[in-house]
Amino acid sequence: MIISTKKGTPQVELDRIIDSFEKQGLSVTLIRGTDYNVFGLVGDTTKIAEKDVLANPWVENVTRVSAPYKRANRLFHPDDTVIDVNGIKIGGKSPVVVMAGPCSVEGEDHIIKMAKLVKEGGANFLRGGAYKPRTSPYSFQGLGTEGIMDMVKAREVTGLPIVSELMDETHIDEFEEYVDIVQIGARNMQNFQLLKAVGKMTKPILLKRGFANTIEEWIMSAEYIMAGGNEKVILCERGIRSFEKYTRNTLDLSAVPVIKEKTHLPVIVDPSHATGDYKYVESMALAAVAAGADGLEIEVHDNPQCAWSDGAQCLKPDKFAETVAKCRKVAAAIGRDM
Repeated sequence: MIISTKKGTPQVELDRIIDSFEKQGLSVTLIRGTDYNVFGLVGDTTKIAEKDVLANPWVENVTRVSAPYKRANRLFHPDDTVIDVNGIKIGGKSPVVVMAGPCSVEGEDHIIKMAKLVKEGGANFLRGGAYKPRTSPYSFQGLGTEGIMDMVKAREVTGLPIVSELMDETHIDEFEEYVDIVQIGARNMQNFQLLKAVGKMTKPILLKRGFANTIEEWIMSAEYIMAGGNEKVILCERGIRSFEKYTRNTLDLSAVPVIKEKTHLPVIVDPSHATGDYKYVESMALAAVAAGADGLEIEVHDNPQCAWSDGAQCLKPDKFAETVAKCRKVAAAIGRDM
């Protein structure tokens, strides 16, 4: 529910309005304007009648919001959220960013080598998996803390901020200390306990869409994080499961403009996991930039045939650099830097 007050409403009246709703168990967000103030009510507003609210002479208008998300809703936050990560801005009219690196961290020497290569190719961030959620329990599960520290070393050498996936609460302190952007993977998109926990973190959260989740469910997961106090959320479209077998998943590029319309949060696209095949990554990256994505997450490996995981969807460094160069041209065509 959104409530706007009349011009010149005194502070004492604003305080009374806030107090009355908080006593009903609602969370109240006050947005101050030059000539008016707007209240966003979060909680069960079904018990509140518009006519009762309008009985207050200082209330101008009452609007019910059908969407169940409030903090992520553009109605409450008309300006695009821009997230600053070590001086690199994501969202709004900021340049399109690129997060790149191998699916799994394969040791210090290799991740440093890859960090140098993706930086030369145009990456702004180094991505790499230290803890790997795998469908099979017999697949490589990641190097864990060792992998995180290998990425930290790569950051020291190249200056690239690091992005890595958090799988459970036990590693939150480690990620808070060492990782620049904390990724929540598709399998954990509705792990509500984990979402509540990362809501207490100070680091930006990269929230991937689940395999079979609607856009509203995805935004509601972001709402869980934001309700915990962490409003630095970046959404990542990485494909959804469908009947199609030619690609690993079906990349829903329509999600990009929908997210832009419904929320104020940055949204990036992962064409690697979406397609599962390096041959399609470039075309989907170009399409993602054209659709208005704020960034790309691309898997890169110098020897994909020998990658410890997901080699089939990795671009080689030279192809990655070529893809980024083409994406820059698309970005320029739509009036965006990259």
